[in-house]
Amino acid sequence: MSNADYARLMAQYGAWQNHSLIKAAEELDEDARLANRGAFFGSISGTLNHLLWGDRAWMNRFAGSDAPNAPSIAASPAETASWEDYMFARGKMDAQIINWAKNLDDGWFADDLTWWSGAAGREMSKPRTLLVTHFFNHGTHHRGQVHAMLTAAGAKPGDTDIPFMP
Repeated sequence: MSNADYARLMAQYGAWQNHSLIKAAEELDEDARLANRGAFFGSISGTLNHLLWGDRAWMNRFAGSDAPNAPSIAASPAETASWEDYMFARGKMDAQIINWAKNLDDGWFADDLTWWSGAAGREMSKPRTLLVTHFFNHGTHHRGQVHAMLTAAGAKPGDTDIPFMP
């Protein structure tokens, strides 16, 4: 599979999984979505917002799109002001990621990307192939956390296996 094909597959997968998690989270009330469940970003809502924040940060680096609202990783659980704002922003971001991936060619992956990392506190430069893999892996990691929190709260997220993706 080419790098561009990988990005297209993972963009579709991420959107499918984000939709599944939102649907399951809708089964819960606001207090349940905001309850601290011991995850690194606290709650279901906080973790989903962190993931949106990370997607915005990487898409800003990859494609020049809007930067995240929150100024740092620590502030990322408050990326959106409400559940309704989150759902709208998530849908918009998923569409943007799919469109970006759709327009990639393998030549784009040949270069390094240089950016300022707030987490590292310095300028960094890494191969785009590595960074795109990290981008999608980051999403899978945090969606897995949210899936576990939703299940523990009594919600029922859908399948997560790529072969079952519509």
